[in-house]
Amino acid sequence: MDLRLEQLKYNTRRQFFQRCTSGIGGLALGSLIDGRDLSSAFAADAAEGHSTNPLAPKPPHFPGKAKNVIYLHMAGSPSQLDLFDYKPKLTEMNGQECPESLFKKERFAFIKGTPKMLGTPHSFAKHGQCGAELSNLLPGLAEVVDDVAIVKSMVTDQFNHAPAQLFLNTGSPRVGRPSMGSWLTYGLGSESQNLPGFVVLLSGPSGPDGGTSLWGSGFLPSVYQDVQFRSQGDPVLYVSNPDGMSRESRRESLDAIRDLNKLQLGQFGDPETVTRIEQYEMAYRMQTSVPELMDISQEPKAIHDLYGTEPGKVSFANNCLLARRLVERGTRFVQLFHWGWDSHGTNPGDDLVTSLPQRCGQCDKPAAALIKDLKQRGLLDSTLVVWGGEFGRTPMNEERGGSKYLGRDHHPHCFTIWMAGGGIKPGITLGATDELGYHVVEDKVEVHDLQATILHCLGLDHEKLTYKFQGRQFRLTDVFGKVVTKLLT
Repeated sequence: MDLRLEQLKYNTRRQFFQRCTSGIGGLALGSLIDGRDLSSAFAADAAEGHSTNPLAPKPPHFPGKAKNVIYLHMAGSPSQLDLFDYKPKLTEMNGQECPESLFKKERFAFIKGTPKMLGTPHSFAKHGQCGAELSNLLPGLAEVVDDVAIVKSMVTDQFNHAPAQLFLNTGSPRVGRPSMGSWLTYGLGSESQNLPGFVVLLSGPSGPDGGTSLWGSGFLPSVYQDVQFRSQGDPVLYVSNPDGMSRESRRESLDAIRDLNKLQLGQFGDPETVTRIEQYEMAYRMQTSVPELMDISQEPKAIHDLYGTEPGKVSFANNCLLARRLVERGTRFVQLFHWGWDSHGTNPGDDLVTSLPQRCGQCDKPAAALIKDLKQRGLLDSTLVVWGGEFGRTPMNEERGGSKYLGRDHHPHCFTIWMAGGGIKPGITLGATDELGYHVVEDKVEVHDLQATILHCLGLDHEKLTYKFQGRQFRLTDVFGKVVTKLLT
């Protein structure tokens, strides 16, 4: 008797179509690695008892300077004109009506009518051997400015938070694309056996507007999605054993589930079965590795003083220290989101005089401490650190509804980021804007250029890191992007 034929007799219609879909998905995935059918490869590995872990380390396209990335996303978008890009002409024109040539046919999120120019209420000074000009709100960055590259010429084509954040993190302003962290773990795997390859940490009064799509895996197999760590309660949801279950019982249960999943993998070759196997195993390993990782009280007092950390609290400082501990243990991509930089000037909670200094007070010292800490541990050369928001702020005062508080509207035409370590040339400033800080006039860097440069630092060619989905090859940079060679060592 042919058991497979007998089995088909009892298949429901739903099971039939489910298996057909898995088979087609497996065939589509087969073109990813040298035309090899991944479904057959996974099934063969399972049958032989070999690891099917798609997160195992993979060779880059060429030798890269960086092995890990820590991306500090200042959600809401810091004002470059009050932190990095000092404009004496703007200060001279403070309170004057904006020239019509600047706002004619311009589309703003909130500005109405003829806006007035707004010079910064903060002071600037030059720092370091490189002589970079920084706001008095960034004393921490001033101490490490010779280790960073400041890019004043970033541009985007999105001017609302959610689409701009999606564009920066996934290469598209619409939901559904894989995030940068997912692309990196897909392309390079992870060097950590006991921690995820892609971790997200949140701080600030709320989460970013783009939501979980900012760190999702999109159409990539979900094994490449992030794991969000929490600073209070269980560090990772659903990893702890239920009441009454011992670790030994958990291991026995997982062994049985693993064997059943491997049988299913060998029969149907569905890559999502690999995800289930690996997630169960990773969750078991994280039961011991994550509590040790999250216990920052083990760090010496000098480190807590450096970062300004307070164990047990939710803060950007704690997350910066956790980011260092994660890359130290081999996590490929760590992304920190800190919301609160949306300086519209509608009240003291979002203005340039009260709110912006508060945000800088929360984030400047820890970000600088991260650079110092990585450097003293010999990790900065192999860790790429990126800091920035999703767009810039206008040179004009928003004055929404006649508000007397100082604030700036969303501005896609120029914004500033900084980068450090991992193959980035230290102590330089790239790009320039016009005398009012409205348009880029030198070394324009587009969002896809930034993404291509980050991938290049890790040894990945952004044009070769592709995934076939719905009949075409996709990549993080879509059909755009060029590596910004002026930023590289």
